[in-house]
Amino acid sequence: MKKSLIALAVLAASGAAMAQSSVTLYGVLDTGVSYFKGDDSVYGLTKTGGNVNSRLGFRGVEDLGNGLKATFNLEGGMNVDDGTGYLGAGGANDTGFQFRRTSTVGLAGNFGEVRFGRMLTSSYLAVSRYDAFGDTGAGGSLAWNANQTGYAPRAENAISFTSANYNGFKFGVEYGFGEQKKASDRRYIGIGATYDNGPLSLGLGFDRLNGDTADNTAWDLNQTTWQLGGAYNFGVAKLMGFYKQSKDKETGLNAGNDSLKLKTFGLGVTAPVGAAGEVRASYNHYRASADITGLNTPTLKADQLSLGYVHNLSKRTALYGTYAYLKNKNKDGDNLGLQLNGAMPGAGLSDSGAQHGLQVGIRHAF
Repeated sequence: MKKSLIALAVLAASGAAMAQSSVTLYGVLDTGVSYFKGDDSVYGLTKTGGNVNSRLGFRGVEDLGNGLKATFNLEGGMNVDDGTGYLGAGGANDTGFQFRRTSTVGLAGNFGEVRFGRMLTSSYLAVSRYDAFGDTGAGGSLAWNANQTGYAPRAENAISFTSANYNGFKFGVEYGFGEQKKASDRRYIGIGATYDNGPLSLGLGFDRLNGDTADNTAWDLNQTTWQLGGAYNFGVAKLMGFYKQSKDKETGLNAGNDSLKLKTFGLGVTAPVGAAGEVRASYNHYRASADITGLNTPTLKADQLSLGYVHNLSKRTALYGTYAYLKNKNKDGDNLGLQLNGAMPGAGLSDSGAQHGLQVGIRHAF
């Protein structure tokens, strides 16, 4: 009898301890049919997602008492069309599943949260939310497209602090160690601030990513970015807009004063349709200018129009369709211009610098 009571007490104690900890498996699967037309027409299944980027992740929390919690988050990207991973060590074409979207461990409390590892930056999170297409799919803005603009939305080898919410105001800051012989090489510093109060939303961000002065063949650009945006929800529609400017300046052993500047201006609107639908529309304008010694480089310009519809079949499942059109001006060469987000290889640009994109798909979250 005593042994039974002792066993029950042990089980009760372990159950109480387990109740203070939790681990959640979550994910999103998003794919469909994509069609892109420029110089050629290419179609097939969408890889990373046309509405939300596909992912698989684990997150957990342990209550340490006195308002303090231990947290972790591991998240990796997937290509649903063939089951491979993306954002791995080899970049967008990596085929192995890795936790390259998020890999953090930290502590959270009334003060906010401190995390260590790889994460989306506070600057990106503060302003990218004003893209009506969520920076995803053919309709998404190219402002944060790492492959085409060189902007890195994630910091690694980093320490991050996110503040508590002070009457709608929050801020976050990240410091990413370059882990090089020279401490400043490949170092990242960024900050983001947001204000959300009822229908009004505002965001501001700043980033600085250093190049590598010891190796002029890679990581040889210092990039400085600032961005701001805002939105207002009128109920019948939500209006949003943002401005982002990045400047890359040459660095390294044989660096000169060459630089490249990219400016993006975006406007968007989302509007509910009935109880389950949402219409999305956006306009993006891009301007890229270069100051290169000995060269007369024209300012490259591009305009993008996007229109989409999302129909929620449930809280976790939705159908969507997106059409986007991109037109480059002062295009340099056959295909040396901006292309739509997620454009299939081989589509290229037409002789006039245009590209069309159409995506129809399904998204399921779990």
